[in-house]
Amino acid sequence: MNVWNGYRKGINLGGWFSQCDHTQKRYDTFIRDADFAAIRSWGADHVRVPIDYELLEDKDGAPREDGYRRLQKTIDLCRKNGLNMILDLHKTAGFSFDADEGEAGFFDSEAYQERFCRLWERIAAHFGNNADMLAFELLNEVTEKEYRDTWNRVAAACIRRIRAIAPDVWILVGGYYHNSAVAVRDIDVPNDGRIVYNFHCYEPLIFTHQGADWIKTMDPAFRIPVTATFAEMAEADVRMGTLSCAGYEKYPKDTVLSSAYFEAFMAEAVSVAERKGVPLYCGEYGVIDRAKPEDAVEWFRMIHAAFEKYGIGRAAWSYREMDFGLSDARMDAVREELLRYL
Repeated sequence: MNVWNGYRKGINLGGWFSQCDHTQKRYDTFIRDADFAAIRSWGADHVRVPIDYELLEDKDGAPREDGYRRLQKTIDLCRKNGLNMILDLHKTAGFSFDADEGEAGFFDSEAYQERFCRLWERIAAHFGNNADMLAFELLNEVTEKEYRDTWNRVAAACIRRIRAIAPDVWILVGGYYHNSAVAVRDIDVPNDGRIVYNFHCYEPLIFTHQGADWIKTMDPAFRIPVTATFAEMAEADVRMGTLSCAGYEKYPKDTVLSSAYFEAFMAEAVSVAERKGVPLYCGEYGVIDRAKPEDAVEWFRMIHAAFEKYGIGRAAWSYREMDFGLSDARMDAVREELLRYL
């Protein structure tokens, strides 16, 4: 498979310009200049920077130049610290992976789709000359499979418009079911030699999202160890109402999680990427802060082995807070070991 050089081991900067209150205080203080040097010291070669459209547009779609200046500073900090960068549009007008954001209508609205493409044209005009170290991720986590055809059409059109301005920038495209690995087979955009297929991996979700209070059916007190059998995880999935693509039914009930599980889980996506001649990248993976830190390390160890076997670049979620913070105090005792498995 094609290896995406310069984007092998990354860290997400979630919660800075996305999934936040969009105040100047948040922008100024959540991530600081010194954090980029810290991330580089962890052995990372890039950061993924999620942004919401509110950073760059007002409610009517007019550009916010202060947001573009902030992103330019972020690019400059990455250059200073020897890091590449992915600019990820985490929310666009009319769509968010999180229904609670109140964004709706994107996949039925030509107006929203045109606004999306115009935003990317402006981003390309501002930052496309940084293609040596900057990549564009069109949209985070398309949700429903029914959006597949519309999304492929909009993504292909948007890529063409970006290319007219920034012909050399790498562009990442993911699929439905929140960028599931199973959706990679249905990504259908022209491959111009600078396209990357993107997926996320939080499987088994019942482990990585145990106690997650944003899952409405989840008991916040629920806990499960990384050593639980697949029978126990499957039962908990049903009890907690967790949507999952874990594929427990393919394994004996007494199976426990292993690197072989992750290799099998990624195999089809790897095959698709190889056949189409594109790099494959995992833009998010991680373990919630409700899990035991030692269990999180073990999960990272197993998925790391699969990434390394296939040559898949990735970015762990997330640097600070956001329920997954790798720099948070709870990880102090295990961080050194965990960083071996980024």
